[in-house]
Amino acid sequence: MVFYRSVSLLSKLRSRAVQQSNVSNSVRWLQVQTSSGLDLRSELQELIPEQQDRLKKIKSEYGKVHLGNITVDMVLGGMRGMTGLLWETSLLDPDEGIRFRGLSIPECQKVLPAAKPGGEPLPEGLLWLLLTGKVPSKEQVKSLSQELQSRATIPNHVYKTIDALPVTAHPMTQFATGVMALQVQSEFQKAYEKGIHKSKFWEPTYEDSMNLIAQVPLVAAYVYRRMYKNGDTIPKDESLDYGANFAHMLGFSSSEMHELMRLYVTIHSDHEGGNVSAHTGHLVASALSDPYLSFAAALNGLAGPLHGLANQEVLLWIKSVVEECGENISKEQLKDYVWKTLNSGKVVPGFGHGVLRKTDPRYTCQREFAMKHLPEDPLFQLVSKLYEVVPPVLTELGKVKNPWPNVDAHSGVLLNYYGLSEARYYTVLFGVSRALGICSQLIWDRALGLPLERPKSVTMEWLENQCKKA
Repeated sequence: MVFYRSVSLLSKLRSRAVQQSNVSNSVRWLQVQTSSGLDLRSELQELIPEQQDRLKKIKSEYGKVHLGNITVDMVLGGMRGMTGLLWETSLLDPDEGIRFRGLSIPECQKVLPAAKPGGEPLPEGLLWLLLTGKVPSKEQVKSLSQELQSRATIPNHVYKTIDALPVTAHPMTQFATGVMALQVQSEFQKAYEKGIHKSKFWEPTYEDSMNLIAQVPLVAAYVYRRMYKNGDTIPKDESLDYGANFAHMLGFSSSEMHELMRLYVTIHSDHEGGNVSAHTGHLVASALSDPYLSFAAALNGLAGPLHGLANQEVLLWIKSVVEECGENISKEQLKDYVWKTLNSGKVVPGFGHGVLRKTDPRYTCQREFAMKHLPEDPLFQLVSKLYEVVPPVLTELGKVKNPWPNVDAHSGVLLNYYGLSEARYYTVLFGVSRALGICSQLIWDRALGLPLERPKSVTMEWLENQCKKA
């Protein structure tokens, strides 16, 4: 079985078949898996020994191969662009965008099981893909969905811990606190204290990760209902899938909102390992901190304005445009407002990206969702105008490497349309989604025995001396 498959521009996608794709004169294959009767844990039990051997071979045969040169700019620029992490679950290409185990977002939309024909992919299917590198059958996704439901119980002390915070505390503060309160049930911590062999580290990590993925929607929904709905909580519905049940617990019964939540969780789940939340989770876990501690740390990184908090800033900025200029603002007026924002020393939220150099595919699929379900919505029409106005302005400014919209430019408008208008809460949705990617990679970190992360740091004096020698 091939664990990692890189696929591009699928020419045809027949149901449950092996397909051929051609990328830059190289031919690669996507195995679309039929139901084998194996559950997810059993699937991993078979895959892990192969990948352990694969990593050993890479170390022994290619360990001294150079992957590039480190410059002073990289050292001073937040290690941007340095190749220094192993992250199996996804890869970010500057031009093509994110690929989950080799599959682009449009490809995932075509091959991953959906709740209805032509619908958005189920997050459970994406989780299976991230963990195994294979596209699951509908039966496997249904079974995984039921397993996650069975794990979705929250100890009462978690709610009490959240309730100890002021109701006015930021939603991310309450969410991360709830995740930390879950940590007392960590199977990995218990197994480590009993002296589990390192070759088995992945097994309790798997249990913690699956429990965490199952539990975070309940914690997140509790925070939302506590803050915005007078604490009137809604029990989970075990007949619903992961995304739909999350929307249900938040208080949304619309089938379109359920579809949006499936899409949202799927496309926000992972974005390779170098972003702040993913890297933080990986870094903390490398110290053998359990998944709860590691994911809570990742959430604290996600809460930063330069990372996940940006999605709330986009909707707030768009609403400020409407308040000052009205919904029917012309492109010329919008251009003036964009320049006003830039000249005041602020950024236009939702545009630009640390890696991408074209429009974010996650933006594109959300735009397609809006064109299908809410084409006449005034805020969506405003977002469409921004797509035409902002990139030329940023290009004219001359300081932006990527003037195109990212994932945050669109999500708030969609959520707002279906009634989830509390922008401060949006990063919590991001956090629930990101659990899938961070936990999937963490299981493989333990299975492959990846070491403690410890990069070398230097002083400015060291840099100056090295540069003088050069």
